[in-house]
Amino acid sequence: MEIEEQMAKVGVLFGGVSPEHDVSILTGLQAVRGLADTSHEVAAIYWAKTGEFFQTDTSLEAKDFSGGVPSGARRISFNLDSGFTAVGGGIFSKSREIEVDVVMVCLHGGAGEDGSLQALLDLAGIAYTGPGSKGASLGMDKLAFGGLLLAHGVPTLPRKLLSATIGHPGFEGPYIVKPRYGGSSIGIDIVADFDTALARLRSNVHLRQGAVIEPFRPELFDLQIAVRSYPEVELSAIEKPIRAGSSSEILSYVDKYVGGEGMVAAPRELPAVISESLADSVRDYARIVADILPLRGIARIDFLSNGHDEVYVSEVNTIPGSLSKYLFISPAIAFGKLLGDLVEEAQKNRTYMPVTTGADGSALASAGSIAAKLA
Repeated sequence: MEIEEQMAKVGVLFGGVSPEHDVSILTGLQAVRGLADTSHEVAAIYWAKTGEFFQTDTSLEAKDFSGGVPSGARRISFNLDSGFTAVGGGIFSKSREIEVDVVMVCLHGGAGEDGSLQALLDLAGIAYTGPGSKGASLGMDKLAFGGLLLAHGVPTLPRKLLSATIGHPGFEGPYIVKPRYGGSSIGIDIVADFDTALARLRSNVHLRQGAVIEPFRPELFDLQIAVRSYPEVELSAIEKPIRAGSSSEILSYVDKYVGGEGMVAAPRELPAVISESLADSVRDYARIVADILPLRGIARIDFLSNGHDEVYVSEVNTIPGSLSKYLFISPAIAFGKLLGDLVEEAQKNRTYMPVTTGADGSALASAGSIAAKLA
């Protein structure tokens, strides 16, 4: 009886108008398959690069999306009052609502991870997994996130807005230049001097909405840990990704994703062979980040360290590739269990709690005429 009460119709949403569109498809298709091990009904909802939505067969493979919208996909639309609906084929045909209790958000970058989609789902009254609109927005804005860390005493490398108006960042190169709003791999450049960094604003399409500049520290290596917020805050094992792709200087897009299965197939040391004191620092800072953002669902927090006395929080991925399922190894948590908990959290812990207390009409009742206010 308990299983029946918890059953939900889950729409797995993936793709998106984002440079990380392809990676999102990998994450989404894994979630579609993983939900088969739960009691939930599943619909696959593909957000094409054109901005259109499509319902696709749940048995499709990644290669079926390599040329764009897969064969047999049915176009659907989204409305605030009715959610996802199938678009009719004729001028007099009616749209049919697609029943979705929970949207499982498997989108990376762009409007799918910066809070835009989350705000839309909030206004539509649709439950969804992952961060709320505010947490997603803060996590995507590298400048704001860096300031949030500093305000709470969390160590992070110096990070400034890259701007000719503001000028030199106050620390010496070489530098690493990153999109202010974007993922942790795409659009990143290493440059020797500030003038070259400024030139990247004109030549790098991923920096059109702004960029941040940080000191490049090649001696630091990457550490990553995942956090899930339900049924209670829980940390994963710590991993040390291996920089083995097109560049050994940074953890590149190739290192992470060009392996057939997304982050699951990326080379790594798991668990990371590091000192217990360093591991404790990573875990302690991860808990703080989870609290101050706040995080919801499953997130991945990226660190840089020299392996000894330096550890810095670098970025947070509020909807990580493959939902970081490969990191929950001690204790091992089945992917179906992780997904089921995401769905349950979406149903029980809603993100949108509007308050109208104070709007009692008294200011309107005592107001004079609008004409008088315009005089």
